[in-house]
Amino acid sequence: MDYNNYDRGYAEPSMSASDYMTRTYRWMAGGLLVTFAMAYITATTSLIYLVNSLYFLLTIGELALVFMLSARVQKMSIDGARAAFFGYAILNGMVLSYYFLMFSVGTLVMAFLATAVYFGLMAVYGTTTHKDLTGWGPRLMMALVAMIVTSLVGALFGFGFGASVLYCGIGLVVFMLLTAYDTQKLRHIYAYYAGDAELAEKASIYGALTLYLDFINIFLYVVRLLGMNSRSRNN
Repeated sequence: MDYNNYDRGYAEPSMSASDYMTRTYRWMAGGLLVTFAMAYITATTSLIYLVNSLYFLLTIGELALVFMLSARVQKMSIDGARAAFFGYAILNGMVLSYYFLMFSVGTLVMAFLATAVYFGLMAVYGTTTHKDLTGWGPRLMMALVAMIVTSLVGALFGFGFGASVLYCGIGLVVFMLLTAYDTQKLRHIYAYYAGDAELAEKASIYGALTLYLDFINIFLYVVRLLGMNSRSRNN
């Protein structure tokens, strides 16, 4: 979302900062609720067979929706942005349904609670710190690229237990830092779009997507670490 090139002139805010943040977290919470509900429904019904058959297409659909919402949210209608966001949440829930088959309910609940704590602490830091976190952006993007390359190498050659723990630990730290960075960035986005109610609403949906992705990725790394810890104890 290119908020740097939007000319907002001298328009007075049409949405307060607190209302903007409330909307953003409300959309995020709604997306998470849809995702986890869809994951559970898929894992416990015959929908899991559909996911098995269409896994690759569902993954492509997820990426397409994220790209569309990130690149074209300014030109989309509010209803279109909402549909894209919740469409992604549904597809992601179907793809993540495998986690409900691989891990116990206790592990998933513990991972969710731990994720909420980690996410909440970093979100509070990003909101309250007076330090400018803008410089974190390029470094974190480089870290994400490095992790993607590493995961591809791991898929080809496999990870040992120690390497898997290290990889998940680094991923957890990266997305915790991204949570703080993205939370602070919400203030900058609000400053550019506050004068236009429609753009501010769409910006809140885009902001919800970024925080949603941070939360989901933290959850995935936490649940993998818990799963590996449980397997090591059993062995």
